[in-house]
Amino acid sequence: MNGVEVTRAISLGQFPHGFLGRRGGMSVGTCAGLNVGFGSNDDREAIEGNRRLAVAALLPEAELATVHQIHSADVVVADHAWPQGERPRADAMVTDTPNLLLGILTADCAPVLFADHHAVVVGAAHAGWRGALAGVTDAAIEAMERLGARRENIHAAVGPCIAQPSYEVDEAFRARFLEHDPDNARFFVAGDAGKPQFDLEAYVVHRLIAAGIDEVEALNLDTYSEADRFFSYRRATHRGEPDYGRQLSAIAIPG
Repeated sequence: MNGVEVTRAISLGQFPHGFLGRRGGMSVGTCAGLNVGFGSNDDREAIEGNRRLAVAALLPEAELATVHQIHSADVVVADHAWPQGERPRADAMVTDTPNLLLGILTADCAPVLFADHHAVVVGAAHAGWRGALAGVTDAAIEAMERLGARRENIHAAVGPCIAQPSYEVDEAFRARFLEHDPDNARFFVAGDAGKPQFDLEAYVVHRLIAAGIDEVEALNLDTYSEADRFFSYRRATHRGEPDYGRQLSAIAIPG
């Protein structure tokens, strides 16, 4: 697989999928590895080459569909891969079209992949804290249902994201979640500096279970602390680095 590291989820079964990190790839320098983010200042040819490597590691000859992610709860139905300049602004995709990889880019936010093996419908969501709070996973599930899926048959997996010990926030951040639901206090602990630390992965898992997804798999992989495996916006910021890469998580229906 050209040195590309692919982490798979047991719950997603035989659908071609994977949570990729930075290992493998053509990029050098600050974004060294498998950087797939055109939003970085990385060499465009390297990014395009990395995307080809990623597709080859997951489902050779497939198209890769990505969206212009905006930290929203917006979801679109994909039946083809959009040209880079024509991508819809959204944070989740669903499809029943074979050989189309739904790709989510992250660098601390939580990627979520969905599959209904009975209806043969898949989905992918980018769940940063804003999108997660706004209900991006709920929106993805509802969009899958409109394609024939049933939420009791949907399996979901939450991929590499920033872990609670690495995710210090302020009281205003915490207040947003408590205003939405006082029970959200359980997703915060006091850090060594006395500031709240947020458990993004646990919150996303909670939202999935509350939505009626019976099988939710959390990979428990921290993008911040594993610099050799994953890109991390927060780690790059703390280190004063001028740029950061993005990793890909994707799922498809085989042809």
